[in-house]
Amino acid sequence: MWFSPSPHRFNCQAKQQERQRQFDALPSSYNEACTEQDDKILDLSLSDLAHAHASSSISTPAILQAYGKKVVAAQQASNCIAAVLIPGILHSHAPQLYLPATTDIDSCQSSPLKENHLLSGVPVSIKDCIDIKGYDTTVGYSSRANKPVPSSAPIVRLLHDAGALTHVKTTVPPGLLGVETSSDLFGRTSNPYNPEYSSGASTGGGGALLAHKGSVIEIATDIGGSARLPAHWCGVYGMKSSIGRFPSWGTVSPLPGLEGVETSCSPMARRLDDLEEFWKRVVAMRPWEYDHTCIPLPWRPVNIRGKKLRFGVIWDDGIAPPTPACRRALQMTVDALQKQGHDVIDVTPPSILEGLMIGFQLCFSDGGIDFFSAVYKDEKLDPVLTATKSLLSLPQFLKSVLARFASDPVQSAMLTSVNAKSPSQERALVVAREEYRAKWRGVWENNEWDFLVCAPHPSPAIPKGTAEKVTLVSCANMMIWNILDYTAGVLPITTVQSTLDALPSGFLNSSEYAAMGIVAKGVYAVYDASKMDSLPVGVQVVGRRLEEEKVLEGMRVIEEAVRASGISKSRNEGSGMNGVAGKSGSI
Repeated sequence: MWFSPSPHRFNCQAKQQERQRQFDALPSSYNEACTEQDDKILDLSLSDLAHAHASSSISTPAILQAYGKKVVAAQQASNCIAAVLIPGILHSHAPQLYLPATTDIDSCQSSPLKENHLLSGVPVSIKDCIDIKGYDTTVGYSSRANKPVPSSAPIVRLLHDAGALTHVKTTVPPGLLGVETSSDLFGRTSNPYNPEYSSGASTGGGGALLAHKGSVIEIATDIGGSARLPAHWCGVYGMKSSIGRFPSWGTVSPLPGLEGVETSCSPMARRLDDLEEFWKRVVAMRPWEYDHTCIPLPWRPVNIRGKKLRFGVIWDDGIAPPTPACRRALQMTVDALQKQGHDVIDVTPPSILEGLMIGFQLCFSDGGIDFFSAVYKDEKLDPVLTATKSLLSLPQFLKSVLARFASDPVQSAMLTSVNAKSPSQERALVVAREEYRAKWRGVWENNEWDFLVCAPHPSPAIPKGTAEKVTLVSCANMMIWNILDYTAGVLPITTVQSTLDALPSGFLNSSEYAAMGIVAKGVYAVYDASKMDSLPVGVQVVGRRLEEEKVLEGMRVIEEAVRASGISKSRNEGSGMNGVAGKSGSI
């Protein structure tokens, strides 16, 4: 007897076939190696590329060919593409497509650009949770596949008005929740430096694509580290803005309607200069005229060069201490800042676990109904999602009993706290969140920090399929800034060194390991410096609410301090693969 596939399997198959047709529709030259001219285009900064395109020195087909070749290569290496929009651009009737096909990069103009040219010809990839008219917004769910949306999100309309080329959409895990980017719909997205490792989540596709030099900017989202974890694990740059600073309407949230911990729409980039320049140009487009959720706040230049700054350092979030490679990256940062004369002070912050539990309870106050309602019964979920679903489905009395026997404070807190809430309980949590924010404000002001620095995550990229051991709780050092609504950016510092970053022999059988909490044990159980050799390692720079300009400058201060301290970067510095800081640990 003939059986038809389930809706889930049918949608997955149809979506994958559609994606393959989009790749097949690309010019055959995209499967060839990059030419010298392609490489010149790829090496242009955002500013130079926009000027060259606006002045007709570079044509749209030339830009799409250079970046299209990298898109094809990135997909083959890391499986990071959800949809290819290049054929639609090539077949459109946009006037810029008919510029001369020659590429005269050396004749780029530097005169000011008009608003409709601020991002002229700049390839910008879009995370597959942001609406683009005529294309799916799957959010990683097969139930949302093969349903093109009728209109574009405000940020996409702004990008198009500024002349940007939204050339691809990038892969995400189901519901944007997870430590790895993997789904039945698209498959697993791998780390660009080692295919046996994760690219992070939930902007794992965007992080991998940037590292492969397949885009200039990725429009990401972040509710608990979704832009910053891939930046850390893929060796690129990302900054989570405060809510309202960057246009976010038209972004499909994994938890629609949630205001307790909102999703921030935030860009990522291959280079820090590009990230800052993109921010400036988006704000110059007056995004509040496109998006009603956007604060009408112009760009405020910050000049802290040459000033003595005060950095607080969080060495341990109290949940999982950084593994040797991540601690070394943080130590390198501290040493470099001190050599530049900055004050660097060790910090014991307000309880991060307390804030994290408030955030988790707010996120799943509906018992996970919204999140899991889009999942088909036969849809395979990441073990992190499966564990979350199991936790939410357990009767409260049983969780209370289990919590009494739990020796680990994180496990006990999760069992007793994370469950469906009544309206009055949810309001009480919002009050608790505000009290927690007030506590942090007082501590920050009393210490007069300019910035905080910490590890984004306690580990470099984890081996594929190990997210269940590492768990979402390991992302506490990122999610806490979402709960506080602080601005936080990640930049690459170094790479894992197999000998220098190795755990002591027999560490997993040591008393130190035995004394660790359950989350830390999971992180350290998958950490192996020899196998992780050459994977990127970053640090996180944190400012206060709506301090995007200042945090970008803080990232620059750190990057320049690390460079000045004698850490050599690769010859392809900041421009894609091998673009993280070199493997010197000589600071």
